[in-house]
Amino acid sequence: MFSLSRLMVSALVTATLSHGTLAQAQPANITGPEVETFTLNNGLQVVVIPDHRAPVVTHMIWYKVGAADEPEGESGIAHFLEHLMFKGTKTHPGGAFSAMVSELGGQENAFTSQDYTSYYQRVAKEHLPTVMEFEADRMTGLVLSDEVVNPERDVVLEERRMRTDNDPGSRLSEAIAATLFVNHPYGTPIIGWQHEIEQLDRANALSFYDRFYTPNNAIVVVAGDVTTGEVRTLAEATYGKIERRGDVGPRMRPAEPDLLAARRVTLADPRARQPSLTRTYIVPSYANAEGRQAHALDLLAFILGGGSTSRLHRSLVADQSIAASAGSYYQGDALDQSRFVVYAIPRENIDMERLEKALDAELSKIVKDGVTAEELTRAKKRLVAETIYAQDSQTTLARAYGTTLTTGGTVEDVKEWPSVIEAVSAEEIQAAAKLALQINRSVTGLLLTEEAPPQ
Repeated sequence: MFSLSRLMVSALVTATLSHGTLAQAQPANITGPEVETFTLNNGLQVVVIPDHRAPVVTHMIWYKVGAADEPEGESGIAHFLEHLMFKGTKTHPGGAFSAMVSELGGQENAFTSQDYTSYYQRVAKEHLPTVMEFEADRMTGLVLSDEVVNPERDVVLEERRMRTDNDPGSRLSEAIAATLFVNHPYGTPIIGWQHEIEQLDRANALSFYDRFYTPNNAIVVVAGDVTTGEVRTLAEATYGKIERRGDVGPRMRPAEPDLLAARRVTLADPRARQPSLTRTYIVPSYANAEGRQAHALDLLAFILGGGSTSRLHRSLVADQSIAASAGSYYQGDALDQSRFVVYAIPRENIDMERLEKALDAELSKIVKDGVTAEELTRAKKRLVAETIYAQDSQTTLARAYGTTLTTGGTVEDVKEWPSVIEAVSAEEIQAAAKLALQINRSVTGLLLTEEAPPQ
């Protein structure tokens, strides 16, 4: 759960992997219409978000499983299965689902994160029964063969080569995550490590599917020109017929130990267009923060690095002219601990040591002195206003609830987010800064061109 301004930034750091194209990162908490939720007898939760402005609907199914839930040695299986879910069932052979959505003039996609996997379609409202029937069939009737699985594994390996191995920024981000989380699976990339992807097979995929793709581990979100009664009838006629395949059990993951020293990662690559500095801290997420701690971190990120009026931009870019850009963001939507990130790109002929000292000086100021009343008021207005404007996007509404519910939150958390943001004090933000910006809980990543010597 996090503010809409963070949605814009997080999309740049690829918090999810999508089927076909990169999906936007997890959406913000937002207020919305009269949202209702109910649970079918088989344990499937359904959320209905009425939006009667146009005769269209967005249908999403969210499975409470992601890359951080993968068996040891099978990294990438969650994302690999996402690909394989488009390969068809006995009732609807490979390609039939996508062809149907295209024929109806709709849109579809899917994405995998560390904590969830989601599939969605956007169609005219009269076609909602069709997509629900197809998706329910896919939950229980997936058919896989080696002839289908093995070539798709090659597709995933090529995706990794294109998006990570051949991209210096992505390689650095992967190294930072692996260094930041030394014991927790968040340190493993969503797409998986190459040597483990190469070993994935049909048996791995079906085992993961049988364990996690069960109605009692899923949430269906329908946003659009519908009523709760209509969706309930359709859900019972489609998903309601599926028997649960057992209890998934609690999501038990290794805990991250207390960190005792700051760490650094440096990558020099001639393909890097420009050098950059990224500092990532381990911080609480909305799921495990105390009180309004996470809300304060959202406001801190905005005040510190959210746009041209932020402290980092004013100091490093405008006043000192040592950075081409600078900012910060908070990825608060994780089920376990999460990340607070600050970054800066130096101007030409500015060395990284000077840039880092200037960055550290600004971080020290906000820890020591806190934020001003003017900064706090401006941040609250911006975050709440952008959150309200997000209601214009049906898909953003659906993603907000799906993300929140799969990472430990509730419908009420989404609805109440703006009012809680309004209640955060300057003292709470300073306390959040002292908690978050501890150098011993961080990893500093330097991306350098080949000509630049490592620091």
